[in-house]
Amino acid sequence: MLVVAALVASLAALAFGGGSAPLALSDPGPIVRWGLPLVKLFVDLSAAGAIGALLLALFALSPKKPEFGKALDVAAASAAVMTVASAAATVLSFSDATGTPLAGTQDFSDQFLQFVTQISLGQAWGVTTLLAALVTVLAFAVRGQAWLVAVFVLALGSLVPIALQGHAAGTSGHNLAITSLGLHIVGAAVWIGGLLTLVLIRNTLEGDRLPIVLGRYSSLALICFVVVAFSGYLSAELRVGTWAALLTPYGVLVIGKATVLVVLGLFGVLQRRWLTGRLRTASGRGPFWVLVTAELAFMGLASGIAVALARTATPVKQVAGGTSPAEILTGQPLPPAETLTTLVFGANVDPVWLLACVFGVFFYVAGVVRLRRRGDAWPLGRTISWIAGMLVLAYITNGGIAVYVDYLFSAHMAMHMVLTMLVPLLLVPGAPVTLAARAIKKRADGSRGGREWILLAVHSRYAGVLANPFVAAVLFAGSLWVFYYSPLFRWATENHIGHEWMIAHFLVTGYLFVQSLIGIDPVPFRLAWPFRLVLLLGTMVLHAFFGLTIMTADGLFLADWFGAMGRTWGASPMQDQYLAGGIAWSIGEIPTLALAIIVAIQWSHSDARETKRTDRASDRSGNADIEQYNAMLARMAERDASRR
Repeated sequence: MLVVAALVASLAALAFGGGSAPLALSDPGPIVRWGLPLVKLFVDLSAAGAIGALLLALFALSPKKPEFGKALDVAAASAAVMTVASAAATVLSFSDATGTPLAGTQDFSDQFLQFVTQISLGQAWGVTTLLAALVTVLAFAVRGQAWLVAVFVLALGSLVPIALQGHAAGTSGHNLAITSLGLHIVGAAVWIGGLLTLVLIRNTLEGDRLPIVLGRYSSLALICFVVVAFSGYLSAELRVGTWAALLTPYGVLVIGKATVLVVLGLFGVLQRRWLTGRLRTASGRGPFWVLVTAELAFMGLASGIAVALARTATPVKQVAGGTSPAEILTGQPLPPAETLTTLVFGANVDPVWLLACVFGVFFYVAGVVRLRRRGDAWPLGRTISWIAGMLVLAYITNGGIAVYVDYLFSAHMAMHMVLTMLVPLLLVPGAPVTLAARAIKKRADGSRGGREWILLAVHSRYAGVLANPFVAAVLFAGSLWVFYYSPLFRWATENHIGHEWMIAHFLVTGYLFVQSLIGIDPVPFRLAWPFRLVLLLGTMVLHAFFGLTIMTADGLFLADWFGAMGRTWGASPMQDQYLAGGIAWSIGEIPTLALAIIVAIQWSHSDARETKRTDRASDRSGNADIEQYNAMLARMAERDASRR
């Protein structure tokens, strides 16, 4: 039903939107015009099957039961279909891009080889094909849950080249378009693939296993619905532009896809609130599978429309046409002059981190509420600290500072300092691992849920090494120098994926360092309080020296980027770099000073608690320890007197 509905929807949407219309110049022929979107449809659906099956195996299914192996078979078969479909898409993409009809000539083969090895579009499809083939083999060979995480990551990686195709590439809102499309594809893949896997392994879900597994899938599906809806809205806004444009063929298809998404949301509500409870009885299974069949059909409709949208002309021009230096370098027009208003109220949405912050607050508060409902206490200060950290993270990645990160070295440095020093200082006292261990229900069937995966990660050997105070300090302070004095800085500035990596890297290294000093969550090893202060003071010196090095530099960092923006406002690039060094030296030290104060306070409280503990122990024993100590002193005095 899924495939049939997808095919029908894609053919109808292609005809309506003109995505299969003959090209005025260099038309590759009807086979390519109709075949390429249909082949891409199979790539999308098979990728969803592989990713959904792997995630379901990792999160919802028990390795002790046949359901686990069956899901991995689904993943392997889906990845095999994806390999074949991706290979076919590579050939058809070559014909479509060059306007060359399919042929078996030597000239066609030579040009195709050049396309795959030298042209970015061909290379992207080649990487997708190779990754899909690798996932096929590993899904057959790997059965351990920990190793399957790597297979799942590879399967997700196969979607990265796909996210770089279609309308997202070359758009004037390139970064937002790529990120939104990537989130949309991943969310849809998990949503569709998970439900498809449930249908294919239904014979192994006996007794009460179906409602249990369905409940776990529904939690994933709810997250996917939010991700798909939000990313879909952002993508549509970039490409539609105005309300009037909704009457264009592209706009009508967007409306159709949005309508299908709303219906799917209603299916989810119906599934969670009505049918899940009835699945424990035989009478409830019939209506459930009818509902699932209808839901898969609507998922097919959404997938088919999505494929056609990628081939349909958009109302908003999708190629950056600016000629200013800033537009040539970034693909975006130069923002207005930096003022207090733009810094406070400006916005440059990064959906990855915005969603991460929203989910971070939601799940934390949900955990606290669960504890309170069962009568357990959770300090209010921890909740406030965590929410504050998430709000600061949301601002620094989506707010006014983020508007100027691509144009001002000082804005880049401000983001860096906040990510690595201020945000962790707020998040670590929230003790998220402790909350998760207490609030998330423990699994008893051998599967791994959120609690099991979090504790496994925290207690792994790798986490033990990274959480070591000395390793955390080296990563925290050393990565400053490595990042800015290596090609990593250029990669993170010019490439959006590099930018996302930079945010994650500095956030994680800062979190590890702060956790080693003042963390509440358990770690394998902690330094004594005096040594924590010494370690902190050492990193403060390195930070200050780093800032001074930038301030006294003779040349520009990335002169062909920050020095070539053609800005008509603000300080000169060299003055801005001097300001960046000042931020690293002075402003960056403020959170470090606060951290030193917290360490000192915790040290004092620790001594006070130890004194109280000793006093209570002494009271319980009737001051026996003091009497023993006094007796020992008396014996020593008697021995000294006898020697005289």
